[in-house]
Amino acid sequence: MLLLAALLTVACDARELDADAARADAEAAAETGGRSDVPPLAIETARPGAPAIVDLPDFTELVERTGPAVVNIEASAGNGAPARNAREEIAPDPFGDDEKGIGRNPNTPRRGVPDQDLPEFFRRFFDEQPGMPVIPRGGVSQGTGFVISPDGYVLTNHHVVNGADTIIVRMSDQRELTATLVGSDPLSDVALLKVDAQNLPVLVIGDSNGLKPGQWVLAIGSPFGFDHSVTAGIVSGVGRRSLDPSQQYVPFIQTDVAINRGNSGGPLLNTAGEVVGINSQIFSNSGGYMGVSFAIPIEVAMNAVRQLRETGQVVRGQLGVRIQDVERGRLEELGLDRPAGAFVDSVENGSAADRAGIRPGDVIVQFEGRDIGRSAELPPLVGAMAPGSKVRVRVIRDGKPRELEVTLTALEVAGGPERAPARQPAADNGRAFGIVVEPLDAAARAALDLKAGEGLLIARVEGAAARRAGLQPGDVVLQVGRHEVGSLKQFADAVAAVADQDEVRLLVRNARSTGFVILPTR
Repeated sequence: MLLLAALLTVACDARELDADAARADAEAAAETGGRSDVPPLAIETARPGAPAIVDLPDFTELVERTGPAVVNIEASAGNGAPARNAREEIAPDPFGDDEKGIGRNPNTPRRGVPDQDLPEFFRRFFDEQPGMPVIPRGGVSQGTGFVISPDGYVLTNHHVVNGADTIIVRMSDQRELTATLVGSDPLSDVALLKVDAQNLPVLVIGDSNGLKPGQWVLAIGSPFGFDHSVTAGIVSGVGRRSLDPSQQYVPFIQTDVAINRGNSGGPLLNTAGEVVGINSQIFSNSGGYMGVSFAIPIEVAMNAVRQLRETGQVVRGQLGVRIQDVERGRLEELGLDRPAGAFVDSVENGSAADRAGIRPGDVIVQFEGRDIGRSAELPPLVGAMAPGSKVRVRVIRDGKPRELEVTLTALEVAGGPERAPARQPAADNGRAFGIVVEPLDAAARAALDLKAGEGLLIARVEGAAARRAGLQPGDVVLQVGRHEVGSLKQFADAVAAVADQDEVRLLVRNARSTGFVILPTR
């Protein structure tokens, strides 16, 4: 007990000494006016107007100059019958789920991302469904646009106004003007509006052909309804291909500019304040910005604008081929030294390509003097040409270049011919790769324009892989690997010749087209 009492006494004395010291310090500070003998820190404060060490762009003046020409768009639908989704009307499906005869050739191997996965990849900014969204009846769509002429022409996205009965354009000075739809083009996702006004501020149309990765770009829009929001970034890539089936004719500009819902239809500007693109899509797993945004090149948009003003619709040239990138593993077989060009997977019967002599297995390496590096580069070039145009196409066939002249036809936007009717099998032989084949009769040869001894009819499809590839009874097998087949013996010999391979490429024809199908051999 005595020890504990002693410890408590010492602790109390220590606290009293600390308190006395603190009072003494305070009294000393008061006597010296709060001054201390400790020297002050050598802190350097910012000087007004000091030059920047790193010269980053200041977009203030650019935004002040261009902002007044950027508008907010509110599109609403009434209570009548719902408008049709544009995807149902025209959008071809390259992944094979299209039943109207305008999508993927059923004989073309499935490649890329399945359609049901598209919402996880490409999202427009007010809808999370693939294809071209449509405003629901009684619903409202918020987007952005910009004025391109003083007399009231406004450019925006097709999907912003698709299905709208009423379109309101809100100017930067808060005026609200009712707009009429001059025309819209789902394939380029461009819409042209007209408001009744004069002397409006306009944006200068620039040149997107000269854009290069690393260049600064700027977006002005209304994300989530926040009017005239400004974001900036750089060009990440050019000539990008969308996974959206309806957008294969647009070589998108990829940027890291922060784009969100409501930015649709807004301008993408260069550092000179010129429009180089229209913000249209984002790549996202969540529906929000993830650093990958896409804009429609302004040249593509203005081509659509010119046609919409003149005729109210946009027409495009068409080759009539289905293409894919050249696989590196097939360079030797194709006679190429690098994986460049567009590999022709199938050719539509009677198409411009068919009449010019383009065949499945050709590699298109040049179109009208322009080299084709990737397959995605070809559709925009073809689509930009008018139907009836005569174009020069260079292909590589069996390792040798060939120059062909093609007269383009008009791009079809509605269904094609029916498939050849199915027939019952005559025998149980001719079975391989999950299909059963039999010789063709004279009527079937005439229907498919085949010569005697050319091709075998698919009588039955038994294998799951063959069904997934789109094969159906009534299709005709022309080649197994590199071997032409016109009899059951030739078929058996060709099957034996590829027995040591893991997969085989069949050349197949139906009423619509001729193309390749890849099937496992085991």
